[in-house]
Amino acid sequence: MRIGIDISRMATIARTGTEHYTGEVVAAIARRDAVNTYTLYCNQPPARLPSLGANMTVRCIPLPRLWTHVRLSGEVLRHPPDVLFIPAHVLPLGAPLVRRMRTVVTVHDLGYVRYPEAHTAAQRLYLQMSTIWSARAASHLIAVSAATRNDLVRLAGVSPNRITVVHHGVAERFRRALADSSRTRAITGGDEPYFLYVGTVQPRKNLARVIAAFADASRRLTGCGMAPILVIAGKRGWLSEGIARRAAEVGIADRVRFVGYVADDDLPALYHGALAFVFPSLYEGFGMPVLEAMACGAPVLTSNSSSLPEVAGDAALIVDPLDTGAIAEGMVRLVCDAALRQELRQRGYRRAAQFTWDRCAEETLRVLYG
Repeated sequence: MRIGIDISRMATIARTGTEHYTGEVVAAIARRDAVNTYTLYCNQPPARLPSLGANMTVRCIPLPRLWTHVRLSGEVLRHPPDVLFIPAHVLPLGAPLVRRMRTVVTVHDLGYVRYPEAHTAAQRLYLQMSTIWSARAASHLIAVSAATRNDLVRLAGVSPNRITVVHHGVAERFRRALADSSRTRAITGGDEPYFLYVGTVQPRKNLARVIAAFADASRRLTGCGMAPILVIAGKRGWLSEGIARRAAEVGIADRVRFVGYVADDDLPALYHGALAFVFPSLYEGFGMPVLEAMACGAPVLTSNSSSLPEVAGDAALIVDPLDTGAIAEGMVRLVCDAALRQELRQRGYRRAAQFTWDRCAEETLRVLYG
């Protein structure tokens, strides 16, 4: 069988969720399948390419703009594989014209529908046109969680028979996390114990409430013998300016540190060194940082919304993301209750062990085979 995969997301240097997913699932497929023939399509050479088998060929087909719908469409129209796999939402417009080619698209979330205020008008228009059209035009869809599958059925009108849920895995580098105080000190700017958030700085991540909750928790923790800081790691997204101002508004600007995007190699030590990982997001299609933190041994506080309870299971402190007081209470408990931290740490290790990229690749290959 000839399988084509769009790996264009792998050219991104500062990778976030969909870029990591593409790289990890391609690497895991390469480890598991030496039989089928693969063509990996890209606009420019990937920043980091995993070890590939002799049955895999990278085909760079550059075009400055509209690469997916013009250049990739033309490629699969002229030289169609048996199966075209799109790991991140956007099916080429020309793909449905190839009747004998099966198309499989991974849909990561429908956040622009659930939280339109967290996206620009241009983003909403593009995502509506590309994601909904791809969801309806593809032969089959992979949803990264049952929550995303349910959104596709309810919000996009996709038949559940056309959707298979395949969870993400956890990269092996997170399972080997070790304490590295010099590395974490260089990132956080000090030796204080810290709550940690990792992800894009944008309203959907609920960071304004996290900062307000941290201010409340800090006041309640006065005299308890521990004065943690809040470390927010991630690149700035849309409307991030208001989030950055929030710390000053609640009087704790000196206790909140925005450290920017953290390189992949530095993340395990940062997770491992955290007092707790705080991720009460309003909406996630999967929530990969939750599992990464668990795999590194960080106790996790997350929200009861969207996919997050599905991913966290019984291994996290679950709160209502709209209740600032509940988030603050969770932070106080995590500081004051060492036994709770240890229990969540052990549960997190066990939970993260259930999610592997090899399993993700095996289930993805079953979908590709049809």
